[in-house]
Parts: sequence; C-alpha cells; structure tokens
Amino acid sequence: MKIAVIGGGGVRSMFLAKSLAQSSLELGINQVIFMDNDPKKLNIYGKMAQQVAKRLQPDLQLELTGDPVEAIKDADYIITTIRVGEDDMRIQDERVALNLGVLGQETTGAAGFSFAMRSVPALVKYCELAKKYASPDVKIFNFTNPAGVVSQTLRDMGYDFTYGICDAPSSLLHSFAKMYKVPQNSVTGDCYGLNHLSFFDSIKLDGKEILPELLKDERLYTDTDMRFFKKDLVEHMGCILNEYLYYFYYREEAVQHILDAGITRGEVIRDVNIHMTEELSHMDVENDFENCLKVYDKWYGKREDAYMANETGVSRAKEPYHFDVYAKDDGGYAGVALKYIRSKLSGKDSEMILCVPNNGAIPGLLNTDIVEVTCDLKDGEMIPHKVPNPGELQMELIRRVKIYERLASEAIRTRSISKAIDCLMVHPLVNSYSLAKKLVETYLATNKDYMEEWN
Repeated sequence: MKIAVIGGGGVRSMFLAKSLAQSSLELGINQVIFMDNDPKKLNIYGKMAQQVAKRLQPDLQLELTGDPVEAIKDADYIITTIRVGEDDMRIQDERVALNLGVLGQETTGAAGFSFAMRSVPALVKYCELAKKYASPDVKIFNFTNPAGVVSQTLRDMGYDFTYGICDAPSSLLHSFAKMYKVPQNSVTGDCYGLNHLSFFDSIKLDGKEILPELLKDERLYTDTDMRFFKKDLVEHMGCILNEYLYYFYYREEAVQHILDAGITRGEVIRDVNIHMTEELSHMDVENDFENCLKVYDKWYGKREDAYMANETGVSRAKEPYHFDVYAKDDGGYAGVALKYIRSKLSGKDSEMILCVPNNGAIPGLLNTDIVEVTCDLKDGEMIPHKVPNPGELQMELIRRVKIYERLASEAIRTRSISKAIDCLMVHPLVNSYSLAKKLVETYLATNKDYMEEWN
C-alpha cells in the first residue's frame, strides 16, 4: 500500500510519520512519500519525519520528493495538508479582516474565505493528478483549511473521492478519556454540524451516557479545550462545543482580545516557524536527530502554549512540550485516514467523525451539503449518523454558516465577485454588505498571484 502526503514539509510532518509508521505493519503500508514544493522545509521537517519512521519501523520506505507526480503515482491514499501563500498570506488574511473590525481567523469567516480562494485551485491540480496517476480507487483525505469550504467546493466540482478531516472533534474526545483515566476508545460521541462548528449531543463512556455529569464536571472547564467557554453558556446549550465556536459565541471579545494582544495567531506561528527553521537549518538532522528534536520541542512548545490564548485570554496549562517518538500514537492528524483504512481492510464496522455529504443526516440541510458528523464505516462506505433532534439554537447557526459555505463554493467555482460578496454578507461574523464588499475587493487584490481573474 502506498500513501502520499502532499505538504510533507510542514512543521507537523513528524506527527504524520509517527502515525503511519506505527500502523504500517498492521495495515500493510510499505511505501510512504512526503511531497512538498518548498525544498528547504522538506529538507528539514521531511528528514525529521524520515528519522521518526526509521526508528519506529526501519523497513518502512519513507521517501521525500518535490515532484507531485512521483508522490501521487499509484498512491492508494493521499493526505493533503498544504498552506498556499505560507504564513505571510495568512497574516494578510487576518489583518485585512481586523482592520475592518471583523474577526481575523484563518478558518472561520472572512479570513477563511480568503484562504479557500487560494487553497481550492491548488487542491484541484492535485485532484486532477490523482485522477490521472493514482490508484483507481484512491481516497484523498483533505486536512487543508478551511476544511468545510474546501470540502464543499471539491465535492461540488465532482471530486467525490475527497473527504475533509479535522482532528479537533477526536482530540476533544481523547481529552475526556484522559479526564476519566480510561483508554481513548472507551469514550465515544455523536457529533453533528460543520467543520469548526460542531456539537456533541451525546458522550458515552463504555456505552453509558455521561453527557449530563460531564457538563457539570469542573475538570471539563480546566483540563480540556472546553476551557474557552463559560459554564453557564455550556449548560444553557446542553452539549459539548467545538472550541472554534468560541469565535461565534464571544465574537466581540475575540476581536478585542486579538487587538489588545497586538499580534495575530498567524504572526505567532510565523515567528515560531522562522526561528525554529533557522535554528534547525544549521543542524544535521540525519546525524544529530536528538538535538534537533530538542530544538523542535522548544519552539513547537511555544506554539502549543499560545493556542487560542491571545484570542480567548485563556491559556492552556503549560507543561514542558516533548515529541515522544516511541509513545503510543493518539491518532492525531493521520488518525482519521488510518481508521478508515483499518476498517476497510478488516471488514469490521467502525465509527469516526468526518466531513461528508449530509444525505439526510441533519434535518433542514441539503443532501449535498458537506457536514461534520459521526459516521459508521461499513464495507468502505461512510454512513452519517442521523440527528433526529438537533437543538434549535445550534441549527440556526449551522444553517447560516452552511449558506455561507454553499455561496463560497459557488463563488470559488465560478470566480464570481457577486457571489463572494453574498457569502460574506450572510456570514454571522461579517453580517454586512458594505463590509463584505470591502473584504472581497481587498482579498481579490491580495490573492491575485494565486488564482485566475474573477468577474
């Protein structure tokens, strides 16, 4: 089995390599190829990924390349995790929005739409290469943000072998398992909504419903990413919230926190990446990996400590960060793809959270709407769980943002300026024609080098 990773020079490549290497024997993965169009990053982070794989499974062939055809040729599965325009364009996206008093966040709202304007054209090229060179039954798992808009647009363009993945919902479940000191697979949940806008209306521990007691547990608000929400809101909603819902329920606070901090998330990550890459570029990854890992731990730890801190005013508990090569993998970024492969190969039914066509799962949405929902895996098919009684408040927000995603998809597919304005106008974090018009005009100008002309 061959797995290709498009964007294999990213700073999180070691996580992917660890997941793939630890599952390689079980799943029959004998070739992994990491592709990136940035040779400097591939030479650092790609080589660190190679060292992780070498230590865990010496027989696994993990290759690096800058050639997308070489990576995709005969691939059975492809994971895409790219950032078109790198950190500098993300920062522009965020600053353009903030300058108009609109949330600057790369997946939610205006900045996310700008990111999608760049992401989709690049991903379409890889999808076309996959149709031409990959295995006939290839599946593409897209981790490229904004996963909701990107997944909707790719499906609307006919690329029905693509699936959006995000580790936020599964990571939240894993944090509950850690709270209860039980194995990860002991905790399951029914998730519904959209990417970065989803809700859990059921959490079970070994098959027993625990949601009511979980919502009252103080550890929920200190030991997990539910720390970003006030307890009164959570109890009022009566469900578990994806952490990105913070930007909707505390909109003005989020904007003010970012302005007060004087630095955006994109700027934090850019600075961390610059320093880490510069320090590692003077080191020998292949012969001095342990010291390279210490440098990585130092800088990646800063990145993790700052997660949503400026936006929320709430910091994660600061523990020294360490990438443990040998510790059992918790799934992470490749976990969703590997869970699908495991289920398909074994023939055993499984359960996972994916961005898939709604097909009647969430009432009030179109069958073709891409939703983030708990799915049953049966014989390689992904069957979304039905959501019989979604909350009224939850559905109001889901519908509004889904309208935005539909219009965003149409705007990107047809390169329509008017549809772009429409999509941002209806988005609850913009909610203004005049703001939408200014945002679209600016984003068209800043993204001109990454896409064809719009009309």
